[in-house]
Amino acid sequence: MSQTEPEPTLWDELTSPVNFTLLLVIAYLIYKILRAKFEPESEAAPPIQRLPKLRKDLTVQELKKYDGTQPDGRVLLAVNGVIFDVTRGKSFYGPGGPYAAFAGTDATRGLATGTVAGSDKEYDDVSDLTPDEVSAAKEWEEQFTGKYDIVGRLLKPGESPKQYSDDESEGKKTQ
Repeated sequence: MSQTEPEPTLWDELTSPVNFTLLLVIAYLIYKILRAKFEPESEAAPPIQRLPKLRKDLTVQELKKYDGTQPDGRVLLAVNGVIFDVTRGKSFYGPGGPYAAFAGTDATRGLATGTVAGSDKEYDDVSDLTPDEVSAAKEWEEQFTGKYDIVGRLLKPGESPKQYSDDESEGKKTQ
């Protein structure tokens, strides 16, 4: 008389380690699907407040006000004498951002030399930069031109601001 093993029951099949693990994974996935289907939609992040476009030339002193700490949160920086509104990149250039030192300053020297520090001079003519640094600053200016709105020019001491009309092209470089 030979002994045969009894047929495994459904319970035995379900409680085997592999099948039990698979059942847990399937139950978890069904839970996630149903939860997502019946859960009310989460509140979307409030839309970012778009500030009115700013078109004016600024002195270094006036530019310092736009470091992101004012109530409107506007962040401006200058590269090669061109002022850009980088408020859209506030997480980079605003307070607490990795490049916050550039906010409200002439960032030409810092960007050209690779040091994260804005110019603290009244006006930095950057005439002492090497040709490679001048080229790097020009590349940064081109990147900013493609990504951010141009506000105006950074005025040299004694220079007077230009009056911009409402219909003047935003992208037109003024030098």
